[in-house]
Amino acid sequence: MEKTTSRLGISAILLGGVAIGSAAIFMRLSPVAPSAAAFWRMALSVPVFALFVAFSPTVRLQLKTLTVHDLKLIAWVGFWFAVDLFFWHWAVQETTVANATLLANLASVFTVVAGYFLFKERFSKLFVAGLTMALLGAATLVGQNAAISPDYLFGDFLGLMTSFALTGYVICAAKARKSVPTNTLMVGSAIVTSVLLLPIALAAEGNFMPPTAEGWFPLLGLALVTHVMGQGLIIYGLAHISAALGAIGLLIQPVVAAILAWAIFGEALGPLHLVGGGLILVGIWLSQRKN
Repeated sequence: MEKTTSRLGISAILLGGVAIGSAAIFMRLSPVAPSAAAFWRMALSVPVFALFVAFSPTVRLQLKTLTVHDLKLIAWVGFWFAVDLFFWHWAVQETTVANATLLANLASVFTVVAGYFLFKERFSKLFVAGLTMALLGAATLVGQNAAISPDYLFGDFLGLMTSFALTGYVICAAKARKSVPTNTLMVGSAIVTSVLLLPIALAAEGNFMPPTAEGWFPLLGLALVTHVMGQGLIIYGLAHISAALGAIGLLIQPVVAAILAWAIFGEALGPLHLVGGGLILVGIWLSQRKN
């Protein structure tokens, strides 16, 4: 039963990672400022999760058992996700997308370190080998476009802050899922994230709202595919596996993003991209075996 639950958890994480891999595509198609797109991604997902909660008698009963501690965890999940999105969108404006992506992926390392020292989790050699291989794959996949320059130091710092925020998000979400239903956690954290991102989106340069009706479609894609489907599956999966394993599973995102960019925008995929993607997939497979 435990093995089945773990497989269910990692499957949900991987499927969620595939859905979240579409975020960069929807962001590129969006006619609004990046910070505004981040806000609408969250705000448009709130009514969807609220409907799930409203039409689920089981979840409504579980709402009555939520404690103050549970509510604090929900707020922390929303806070860390807002910080993650804020730093990520700022980072890609101050450094290369490759640099920001590489640094953000360090969240998998920080999550493992936090699990080891803070929560006394222990990991097999196979898990560590899988983590190392997946990170090497991520570096190979996006590292071809990375750059080292004094001009990018601030942006690289923001990318590093993104990884810290993502670590906080994954850890808090995993803790919250021990007692909070998926839809309740998603709607509560989305409200917190939306409230925190709204003033940033309003103050940013560029469009806050799409100038045409068609401009809402990429934003709906961000909300429904990237967040409702992607993040919802990830939150669900974190109830069944460790935060560290979940963070490694999320490394599938750059693989999906690269494939979609090739299919939709005609971006080149060379041999090193394929090697990097393969290393990530093998690393994820290794990390979840016997862990």
